[in-house]
Amino acid sequence: MIIYISMLRGINVGGRKKVKMVELKGLYESLGFSDVKTYIQSGNVIFKTNNFNSSSELIKRIEVAVKEVFSFEVHVFIRTMSELERIINDNPLIQFDTSKLHVTFLSDHPTMHINGIDEVKDELEKYSFSDVEIYLFLPNGYGRTKLSNDFFEKKLRVNATTRNWRTVNKLFDIAKSLSN
Repeated sequence: MIIYISMLRGINVGGRKKVKMVELKGLYESLGFSDVKTYIQSGNVIFKTNNFNSSSELIKRIEVAVKEVFSFEVHVFIRTMSELERIINDNPLIQFDTSKLHVTFLSDHPTMHINGIDEVKDELEKYSFSDVEIYLFLPNGYGRTKLSNDFFEKKLRVNATTRNWRTVNKLFDIAKSLSN
C-alpha cells in the first residue's frame, strides 16, 4: 500500500467551504482508502491505497467525490510519503526561523517563467523554487505576504496551496506512523 498525503485548498477558511474532519475522513474511507487520518481543520488527509495508477487519477477521484458529497469544488494536492520526505530534506531555507517557513505546493510543473517576485515581495522575505513546490521564508507571516496562493496561481497558471513548516513536518510524521 502506498501512503499519500492530500491537501485540500481553501476549506474551512473564512467561513467558506466548511467541512468537519470526521465527514472528510468518512468520504475518504468511502473511496476505499485505509488508515485515514486527518490533521487540523484545513483539509489535510493522510491515507493508504493501492487502487490508483497515478496521482492525477487519485486527485480527480477525490475532487469529484468532494463535489458530490459537499456540493462545492476544491483543488486537491497529493504527495507520497517519500515525496514529502524529499521536500523536508531538501529545504534550502532551513537555516531561517522555521516558525516563519512555508511550502507552497503546486498542482503541476509551471509552464510559465515567473517574473516580478522581487518587485512584490517584502525585502526580508525569501523564496526558492523546487520541482512542484516553492519554499517561503515569511518573517511577517503568511497573512501579510503578497506571495500568496493567488499570486502564484496567476503568475504560474497552476493551482497552489500553502502549508506552514510545522504542518508539513506533522503530516510527514503521521504518514511515517502509518508505515510501521
